[in-house]
Amino acid sequence: ADAVHVLAFTIASGILLGLALFILYVCRALTVMVDTFCAHVVDFPVLTIIEEEWNVLQAVLRKSSAAIEYCFVVLQAVMVFTMPLLLADIYLGGVTRSMVLSLLPSMFTLMGVLRMFALASMITDKCVRVPALINSLPLGQNTVHARQQIVDYIVSSAAGFYVWEVRLNMGLATKFVYGWSVVAFGLITHLFSTI
Repeated sequence: ADAVHVLAFTIASGILLGLALFILYVCRALTVMVDTFCAHVVDFPVLTIIEEEWNVLQAVLRKSSAAIEYCFVVLQAVMVFTMPLLLADIYLGGVTRSMVLSLLPSMFTLMGVLRMFALASMITDKCVRVPALINSLPLGQNTVHARQQIVDYIVSSAAGFYVWEVRLNMGLATKFVYGWSVVAFGLITHLFSTI
């Protein structure tokens, strides 16, 4: 029976880690797309091309976000429910070497999900800095009005990584991690105060 539990746990952890790595891969690709757009803007500062490429980039960001948002939410829910369950395991089973070793795969999975959340948030933060880059380009005196229109368009497009129409950014990710850290600290404190 113990081997069946280990096998089931290994398969479930593998699936969760595989989903987290898939989303990390997609987020990394989206980050590279934003970086490539910025490099292309610096190399070829033509306002009409900038506008067309930004349209394509924001469309890809929105479509990609929508395609993986369910997996993203499921992984976040797994992380939210796993932390109290890990602490309950420690509380009920006691802190032993075998218990710590058995919890390591769960901790690696949680770290992968946290990394996924941070990387998705970084996409939005990179998009927020694009207007400042375009404003810093030497496009000439006759392009001030056109440049301002492009900058306003990029700002109002609010491109980034979205989950259910909520734009993720590092501030939101930090608040999420902070909130769950407080909960985990409270549970751990309660755990050790009862021992």
